[in-house]
Formats: sequence, structure tokens, C-alpha cells
Amino acid sequence: MRWQIYATAGLALLAGLLFGVHGAASAVLGGIINQIADLAYAVLVSGSRVRTAGNTLRALFRAEAARIILIVLQMGWVLTTYKAVVHPVFFIAFAVSVIVFRMAILVKE
Repeated sequence: MRWQIYATAGLALLAGLLFGVHGAASAVLGGIINQIADLAYAVLVSGSRVRTAGNTLRALFRAEAARIILIVLQMGWVLTTYKAVVHPVFFIAFAVSVIVFRMAILVKE
């Protein structure tokens, strides 16, 4: 999650320079949406007491469904309430956040 924060902050700085305050805010919102959804996923997966392979799969599917629902709801909320959102920056920051989270498994800390 730390790499997502770094990527979001970097994009926010770049977007702030190019598009001003609304660009920076759009980048932060785009990046944080996936981070919140990933946190919910982690909480749901780690909190489930699984004993069989079937229960493990059910827990993973439930957590992934919750993650997707959270992403859709948060994106809808941002796009309907924040009228000055810079759409390209918002969606690029979201995509980068998703990619960075998936690539974090390759980084040894």
C-alpha cells in the first residue's frame, strides 16, 4: 500500500503543476479510491475464519465483490459531487493505483 501512496502523491504533484489544484485533487481521489477498496478487501479476507478450500474461495469472492462495489460507489460519488474533477487525471491515477497494487508483489521489502 505504501507504493500506491507514493504513486498517488507523485501523480498529484505532477497533476497539480499541469492542471492546478483540481488536477491534484483529482489525482488524489483517483488513487485513494483503489486504496480504500484494497483495504476493505484485506480486512474481509483476514477476518474470515476459513477451514476448507471452498470456504477460502467464498471468502475471496466476497471480498472481491465488496472491493468492486466500493470502487463503483466511490467513483460514482466523486463523479457526481466533484464537478471540477479533471477526468483524465482521475482515471489515470486510479489505473496507476490498480497497477501498482498488483505489481507490489514483485517488490521485496
